[in-house]
Amino acid sequence: MRFRSGARLDPSQVSDRRGRGAVAVGGGGVIGLIVLVVSLLAGDGGGALLDAPLGGLDSDLSSECRTGDDANQRDDCRIVGVVNSVQAFWEERLDRYRPAPTVFFEGGVSTGCGSASSAVGPFYCPLDQRIYIDLGFYDALRTRFGASGGPFAEAYVIAHEYGHHVEQLTGVLERSRDGSTGPQSSSVRVELMADCLAGMWAGGAVSTGFIDELTEADIADGLDAAAAIGDDRIQEQASGRVDPESWSHGSSEQRQRWFLAGYRSVNTAACDTFAVPTV
Repeated sequence: MRFRSGARLDPSQVSDRRGRGAVAVGGGGVIGLIVLVVSLLAGDGGGALLDAPLGGLDSDLSSECRTGDDANQRDDCRIVGVVNSVQAFWEERLDRYRPAPTVFFEGGVSTGCGSASSAVGPFYCPLDQRIYIDLGFYDALRTRFGASGGPFAEAYVIAHEYGHHVEQLTGVLERSRDGSTGPQSSSVRVELMADCLAGMWAGGAVSTGFIDELTEADIADGLDAAAAIGDDRIQEQASGRVDPESWSHGSSEQRQRWFLAGYRSVNTAACDTFAVPTV
């Protein structure tokens, strides 16, 4: 995955809180792309105060991440470029779309959904409509979960979280409030829809003007990342056994299949995981 050298990045879509030394609580181990905590969706923000408003950048992103060339040379600028591309894609396709900032942090962060540590992985907070990521997660994706990695694997993670933002704007995200688990549960269907919406962006990424091309190898890296964080794969690595009734994100096969469904479609209807009897 390479960015167009002349593409103009918009670093204002990313707030960099790295190096703030935030103290956070919570966690419980990375179990995939942690997005939903039922109490948070029910309106319990945990009583935590937000960090300073996202008005400006605390680091050099605004001066260093300016063009597609920068995105091709720096990891954090590459994520800025991905955020720009994903948001441009949904602004074009969803009338009610509202931009959502991405927040870089290290160690821990305070959010509208409460305090979180890096251990929970990347997540979307529906109460403040922001995506949070410790970029160190990408190392864990390779070393702990066995994904092949690569720039597009990282992009898939971001696009998945923005899929949850689209679900929030369209009223789908709240359907996981029932707290159900299992391969056909509401929580799994919400996660698979986000994978599908990430695939839709991948299919139209070049048209956003930020990315030159996505190769078959890029898509393979994304599929490998999706498989690496399937509930079955994580459970087997952790305990040597698989318990489908406890799944909250979907199996490796489900995640790959729904990503491809979105990648091959130009219509969000193809990503409606609630419209089919089994996912």
